[in-house]
Amino acid sequence: MNTQELLKKVRKIEIKTRRLSDAVFGGEYHSAFKGRGMTFSEVRQYQFGDDVRNIDWNVTARYSEPYIKVFEEERELTLMLVADISGSTLFGTQEQIKKEIITELCATLAFSAMQNNDKVGLLLFSDQVELFIPPKKGKFHILRIIRELLEFQPKGKATDIAGALKFLAGVLKKKAIVFVMSDFMSTDYKKTLQIAGRKHDVTGIRVYDERETVMPKMGLVQFKDQETGQSQLINTSSKSVRNKYAAYHKESAAYFKEAFTRSDAGAIDLETRENYTKKLLGYFKAR
Repeated sequence: MNTQELLKKVRKIEIKTRRLSDAVFGGEYHSAFKGRGMTFSEVRQYQFGDDVRNIDWNVTARYSEPYIKVFEEERELTLMLVADISGSTLFGTQEQIKKEIITELCATLAFSAMQNNDKVGLLLFSDQVELFIPPKKGKFHILRIIRELLEFQPKGKATDIAGALKFLAGVLKKKAIVFVMSDFMSTDYKKTLQIAGRKHDVTGIRVYDERETVMPKMGLVQFKDQETGQSQLINTSSKSVRNKYAAYHKESAAYFKEAFTRSDAGAIDLETRENYTKKLLGYFKAR
């Protein structure tokens, strides 16, 4: 992809996702996530009904009348986008492949965070950490994130969700809002997720295609594993083969749900035909 083509794609995604974040998610994102805590703002004279536990005794003694400390929520947040760019995200049988939907999700969330004057960071992973962009503010920073999501070519093709979460725990010292976007075709990340969930506000978005849930009956078909590169001739007319295929998807979907629920983290299932705008909006409102 040359520079001109890349800029056109970045601009196209910016126009689409920024319109969504401006019209729909700005206020919802703002209200869905709370700040890191309460910070001291000022002192003022005590008024009837104020909490006596907030009395500032030093100022009260100085002026011989009661004064209280006023606190306000620290609104600035850090949004960390953790995006799977393994080989399996290149699959899709509808209008978009999974990777394209993950890119648009990241862009929409990033512009929503920008409206709130929050920092945004990006972690791209496959079976290794491919790229880490530390959280920063500003439109140019967001556009860089979109560029990387579009252009970055991973070295690995497999998926290691636990490794990505472990890396994140090492580089993020303060509490952050973390969105992990993947097809979650893995069942080995529960413990690492629990550790991340104790420190950060984590949400997983599982993006999948309908053809990954049920294998169509089409006779002998050559299948290629996007992560291993291996090809195999599969008899899709075999009921046992189709049952095993469906069972694998159900297992990974159930593991995803259980892992995130047990970690007190949010979980969103998103099929490639579904409107991610409605899914995100419903999730924000439910919070």
